[in-house]
Amino acid sequence: MRAMWKNHKAVLGINARSSIYLRENKPSARKRADDKLATKACMKNIGIPTADLIAVIRNRHELREFDWESLPSSFVIKPNRGLGGEGIVVVYNRLKNGNWLTTNKRQLTVEDFVVHVADILDGDYSLLNTPDIAFLESRLSIDPLFKRFGEYGIPDIGVVVYNLVPVMAFIRVPTKKSGGKANLMQGGLAIGIDISTGLTTHVVMKAWWGEREIERHPDNDVLLRGMRIPYWEEILKTAVLASQSVKLKYTRVDISIDKKKGPVVLELNARPGLGIQVANMIPLRERLDRIKGLRVESPEHGITIAKDLFGGHFQAEVTSVTGRQVVGLVESVTVYGVEDKQKQVKAKIDTGADDSSIDMALARELGFGDAIDAFAAEHIPEELSEEEAKRLLEDLQQRLPKAHPQIARISKVHSSHGASIRFHIPLSIFLAGHKMSIEPNVFDRSRLEYPLLIGNRNLTRFLIDPTKRSIKKVAAKKNGTPKPATPTMTTL
Repeated sequence: MRAMWKNHKAVLGINARSSIYLRENKPSARKRADDKLATKACMKNIGIPTADLIAVIRNRHELREFDWESLPSSFVIKPNRGLGGEGIVVVYNRLKNGNWLTTNKRQLTVEDFVVHVADILDGDYSLLNTPDIAFLESRLSIDPLFKRFGEYGIPDIGVVVYNLVPVMAFIRVPTKKSGGKANLMQGGLAIGIDISTGLTTHVVMKAWWGEREIERHPDNDVLLRGMRIPYWEEILKTAVLASQSVKLKYTRVDISIDKKKGPVVLELNARPGLGIQVANMIPLRERLDRIKGLRVESPEHGITIAKDLFGGHFQAEVTSVTGRQVVGLVESVTVYGVEDKQKQVKAKIDTGADDSSIDMALARELGFGDAIDAFAAEHIPEELSEEEAKRLLEDLQQRLPKAHPQIARISKVHSSHGASIRFHIPLSIFLAGHKMSIEPNVFDRSRLEYPLLIGNRNLTRFLIDPTKRSIKKVAAKKNGTPKPATPTMTTL
């Protein structure tokens, strides 16, 4: 009964929204948004990146003449006027047997592609089942840090824009169950995003009785709440500019983040559904009503209004919701060594490294000279083969920690040159209000910027906010320091 009432309210909500807000979009603007190739052209005119167009197939003759062997190993086939992701085929590799492999692990042949494109031309996936056009475009390369959302496809971010104001946002995440498609109805995840901060809030997945809220990714158990989306300011501005360029007053702009291009517009939806309000657990209609009739002078003005009216509520809850403290990419850390020796240093916060690492000179300064000398006396080469490293590791693990209490453990480290052996020391550090024990490996970091690196193993109680570092660097720029690159999401 509860689920039925929830669905009933949703139907009422979408009907009311349709009668008021969807009607504000002119038919010519809706037609332009429904045409993905026309949308691409509009984005190109204002300098907003989209996926590179490879080919367009408009009729059966072009389909018969198309040279499939000339395609790259990775590409996407789309219907020009498709709806809800239907008819999209994502190919990410070509196999030695000549077949192509899709994101849901299906092998497809040229004959399969021909049949599928023929279906697109017949209108099987178009809005009104009318004849359509197929096109092929390059497959986006996912930002490495987005892989924490899963390995079964590329997430996309939807931003509802009304009257040049980004009203609400969410990120749709593919799962194993969804077959690599970022679609809630097919088993994907919908995650709300706080407009002001770009932090993920509520995580929703489809269940047999409706939607249910979860905390962790069903495939890799990663905590999904409290993640900060990269390029957030650029995403908001891109969404508003995109809606403005096609002259839609009310739309949802779907954006992905490419490793090379940054934010890329996928498409515009002139009839956005209610999945976004389910993910945010806030009625969309209420937000739309608050900005109806406002005079918004520019995209920047619209973003400011959105942040003032709808954002910032989640940031204050991050620590209590996730149980983790927010830190930046560089933090001041107090390091405690032997016999009450301590020193305050700048540490690099790096979730890309599993282990923490400390500079050899700093370790000696903290009283670990005996451990350094004992390890140096082994005369271990810097570069080893896998077999050599494995044999040495077994021997050293048995001998050194027993003979030298300052050595906590021995580990093998892989690099592009092979493998190396490092030793770890027991330390205590004070980071962002937390004192904790770590076992960093000892390494010559004299040529690196920071004498201490805190790796993934020691960051489970923290959220990483890249903007904390970039803000400092922007301030430094005023004093003549170059501006850093746009930060990417770093989170656990």
